[in-house]
Formats: sequence, C-alpha cells, structure tokens
Amino acid sequence: MRLRLTIAYDGTPFRGWAAQPGHPTVEAALRAALEETFASVATLAVAGRTDTGVHALANVATVDVEGGPPPERAAAALNTHLPDEISIVEAAEAAPGFHARHSATARSYRYRIFTRATPSPFELRRSWWLPRPLDLDALSDAAALLRGEHDFRAFTPTETQHEVFVRVVERAEWIRHGDHLDFEITADSYLRHMVRTLVGTMADGIDLAPLLAGADRAAAGRTAPPWGLYLVAVAYSADGR
Repeated sequence: MRLRLTIAYDGTPFRGWAAQPGHPTVEAALRAALEETFASVATLAVAGRTDTGVHALANVATVDVEGGPPPERAAAALNTHLPDEISIVEAAEAAPGFHARHSATARSYRYRIFTRATPSPFELRRSWWLPRPLDLDALSDAAALLRGEHDFRAFTPTETQHEVFVRVVERAEWIRHGDHLDFEITADSYLRHMVRTLVGTMADGIDLAPLLAGADRAAAGRTAPPWGLYLVAVAYSADGR
C-alpha cells in the first residue's frame, strides 16, 4: 500500500530533511517511526527536501508500507513514535503511481521577518528578526518582478549541481501581519537557497530587475537565515499524478 503523508515540523533541531549519518534529520526520524509502525517500509520520497533549520507546515511524503494500521489510523499510530517537533497531519492511501516529489506541480513557501524594535523569545528560530525599517511598497514592487519565467542563477550558490536555472513563479507577494512581514511565493520548483536569497536581496534593497536574466551570484544580496522559512503547501494535479 502506498501512503501519502502530510507532515508538519519544526526544523530547529534537525540537520534538514535528508538522512545524514550521525545527525538528527526529519527523514531519519520519520523512517524510524515508520519501521516501528509497519512490518515493511520502502520507497520513502518527499516533495520538499528542506535545509537545516527550515520548517514545514505541510510537506508531503509517499511511502510503500505493509503489515500495519489502515490509512485512517496511520497518522495517530506514527505520531506516537515521532518526536514532538514532527507531526503527521494527515495520512491517506495514494494511487500506486503517485509520487510526492515527481507528481508535484508547485510548491509554496513563506518567509517570515519579525520587524518589532525589540526581539521576542517566541520568535527565536521562527522568523528573521530585522528591526530596521523596511519599505513594504518597495518590497511589493520587487516581488511583482518575480512572477513569470526567469533565470534565477543569481539566487543560488555558485557551486551547484543545478544545470537548469530557469524557474516559473506563479505568485510572489509581501504581506504585513502586525509585527511580521511575510514573503509568500509559489513556483514550479526552486534552486537551492533561492527563496532565502531572494528575501535577503529584497531586504538589502537591491534591484531585482537586472538579476533575473542570469546574473552572477555576487550581484545579489545576502542569504536570509533558514529559520524564517516555511514550506507551506505542495500542489498536485486534479488526478493526483
């Protein structure tokens, strides 16, 4: 049986999603819980391989399992074996051809900046504290430039395994929520550190227009810290494939 799991987690104590010997990761914790819950576990895949310290509200994983609880009880069963920082929000049986990563059509991220003049202990490792004034109108104008198809090589490390740097952005906007400024973006896929470097570049007041046609990484701004980034949602086609 193939399961589709919707997963939320606080990325603070983990060295990202992907299993790494000797380090705590979300994948390792989930695989351990799966092996405690089911007799057979295979082909675990995830929609978003988040980096160290990055959070998720609704990442999606698929896994083939046998010999355990039915899908409607799988979330509760798995949560008894997971650390408090990880929760299976929902579990459901998936079609055999459904794949968490390859079937995804878009992913949405949110980056949170905390703008209050003084820090908050409740925002530690939850947002980027940036108390200096930020111009929301200028940020919104910059975000508008991102929509559509662009070459984003300026927003990923120079040393990279990526061969194609063009991505299609469906939505990009800044939203004020009290002391927070949230950057929200939906795209077909992303380069490594792309969202964080876009945020850092916009926060630094650097013009994005000349950077979106394949400029060098040195032309863009800083990479914002990982703890302000959240994977919010993963989209799939109507038939789930």
